[in-house]
Amino acid sequence: MQTASYLHPFSYYSDRRSLLKPDGCVKLQIPYSSQLGRKVPLTGRPQTCQFLMPKQQTILFAVPNTDDGHPSVSVLEDSNTNHAPNSEPETVLRKWSPPRYMWRGFSALILAGQVIVRTLRGKVHWRNTLQQLKRVGPNSVGVCLLTSAFVGMAFTIQFVREFTRLGLSRAVGGVLALAFSRELSPVITSIVVAGRIGSAFAAELGTMQVSEQTDTLRVLGADPVDYLVTPRVIATCIALPFLTLMCFTVGMASSALLADGIYGVSINIILESARRALTSWDIISAMIKSQAFGAIISIVSCAWGVTTMGGAKGVGESTTSAVVISLVGIFIADFVLSYCFFQGVGDSLKNL
Repeated sequence: MQTASYLHPFSYYSDRRSLLKPDGCVKLQIPYSSQLGRKVPLTGRPQTCQFLMPKQQTILFAVPNTDDGHPSVSVLEDSNTNHAPNSEPETVLRKWSPPRYMWRGFSALILAGQVIVRTLRGKVHWRNTLQQLKRVGPNSVGVCLLTSAFVGMAFTIQFVREFTRLGLSRAVGGVLALAFSRELSPVITSIVVAGRIGSAFAAELGTMQVSEQTDTLRVLGADPVDYLVTPRVIATCIALPFLTLMCFTVGMASSALLADGIYGVSINIILESARRALTSWDIISAMIKSQAFGAIISIVSCAWGVTTMGGAKGVGESTTSAVVISLVGIFIADFVLSYCFFQGVGDSLKNL
């Protein structure tokens, strides 16, 4: 005959191997236990003890022993005894983590907001800002001007020959000026700066992050955003518009020299055509574009740098990813700004 009982939190059972001692205690020998000979006080009946069990449902079965006729105890623990509400959704949400590009994008937005707030409050480290301004501006002039000159000459080769065959040589200067001021100069300058300065920002801040130098700044009482990020953003936003103007000038000069020397179109004709086609808004829009591109480059590079993990390999991946995301952001912002600035504009070449 088998009986089953559910006991919680105390359990009672009889052990045929219990030994009653004269001092009123029972000596139990529990199988698979190293605590042999433990004394447990009696609770009323001989050979019956009471002890505390873990808070789980325990099923006891009394099975007759075929050897001597005394029942032996079999203990069965039910693993599915948790009567609490189902916590599986909570566990899934707790283990879920957002993708890396998602939380990096959120960190870039948060970092941009911190830079704006701290700049408006005047919390700017001006010494670092001047150092970064020298680095972004004068140290980047050479490569920007060289790139702009060759891009201008390549662009001239494509346009001057076709326009000369059509008898529109007087419109060459205006077309080149509009192309350089509205699109080529801001975009080319930003691409060069993203490759040269953005990668350096991401590598520097990434190295400082993995070597715990940013934590050292916090321990010393300096905010890494004020000391590292804000000077780089301000320097890039200030330097890029001036670099764009210089690139525009060099691009137009190289185009005019190439058109005069190879295709026979006078420099005076090109400059006069450019003067008639250009307006003040074209130059202002180029500076606004370059300033927006500078903000994108600096914020993305700094955000990718301060979220670097994984040592030297993580620094390399963050640098590459920062440059790629900066270039994509430049092209997207260029489309949006061009659509907003030049939608409905199409009368610039009528005066030529």
